[in-house]
Amino acid sequence: MILRPLKEEDLDDLYKVASDPLIWEQHPAKDRCQRDVFELFFKDAMASGGAFAIIDKKTGQIIGSTRYHIIKEVVNAIEIGWTFLAREYWGGRYNRAMKRLMMDHSFRFVDNILFYIDENNLRSQKAVEKIGGKRITELNGVTLEVRPGAAAIYLVTKNS
Repeated sequence: MILRPLKEEDLDDLYKVASDPLIWEQHPAKDRCQRDVFELFFKDAMASGGAFAIIDKKTGQIIGSTRYHIIKEVVNAIEIGWTFLAREYWGGRYNRAMKRLMMDHSFRFVDNILFYIDENNLRSQKAVEKIGGKRITELNGVTLEVRPGAAAIYLVTKNS
């Protein structure tokens, strides 16, 4: 697996992955499999400056996307999220390896990594728990604001 910055020309290949409605069945934006909705998501990813394409090293094909996001309420933390993978890559080593790569890089700069997940997205909550995520409501004495569609907040710390 390779992570590289997302590029404008990745839209069509990434949409081929995102067009599968089952990817979004536990996500609050269930209509993200529709081209026009996905294009808005993609534009937001590009504007974020922290989005990556996930590439299968063997095939060279895009298999998903993920990104970093600055946490405004607290210092010394970053968010990893907006992650999705093609279904044939679920349940294996890909998500864990990608998150570990991103966390290892992040821990060079911050001590805390947050994951904001929809309350009903049990699949993503379990995946984050497998990499050591603990559900929280505050960090360093600051109450974290939940977002629409992201009421479950998980923390992985540098020394955990």
